[in-house]
Amino acid sequence: MTLTELAPILVVWAVGVASPGPAILTLISTALGAGRRAALGVALGIMCGSAFWAISAGLGLGAVMMANAWSIEILRYAGAAYLLFLAVKSARNALRPGAKALQPATEPIRFARGWRKGALVHLTNPKAVFFWGSLYAVVLSPTAPVTDIIEVGFGCMTVSSLVVFTYAFIFSSPRIAGLYLSARRWFEGAFAGLFGFAAVSVLLVRAT
Repeated sequence: MTLTELAPILVVWAVGVASPGPAILTLISTALGAGRRAALGVALGIMCGSAFWAISAGLGLGAVMMANAWSIEILRYAGAAYLLFLAVKSARNALRPGAKALQPATEPIRFARGWRKGALVHLTNPKAVFFWGSLYAVVLSPTAPVTDIIEVGFGCMTVSSLVVFTYAFIFSSPRIAGLYLSARRWFEGAFAGLFGFAAVSVLLVRAT
């Protein structure tokens, strides 16, 4: 696959990855509330989840899952339940009076918790299955060589990494964090609504 053929795919992919969704929403809320270490953990967790779905789609597992509705149903309900949990957590933070200080970035467990959070959100998001499955189904023909599959997958993973780690650094910056602290309850209330909306969206998603 030539660079001319690959470039439009990567541009569209970048727009899709950067658009607000469960993973990006989780990343931003974690970066604002828990700092850079936790945000980097979430970003890495998202990328591990994305790599899992990329490899699965490349091997044909995504198509198998989309053909077996029960497996997608399990993902949908698990993902929606976790997003609702995050919505309730944000709502409770919004109702809690007083300023919330940022947690120390040197706390070692923060990165691991962030990783689990990012991986869980991405692995239980059925849209990720459709996203990667559609990519290979639309962009590549059934007779496409393995090298094309690897090139597309590697290119999209690289773009995804640039997007999520950029988000992690930007939203965990001291200036942005300070803005969050000054309006914490408003931010948490917004995140509660957005997580709730994301949960409903996941429940409504259907393979086409």
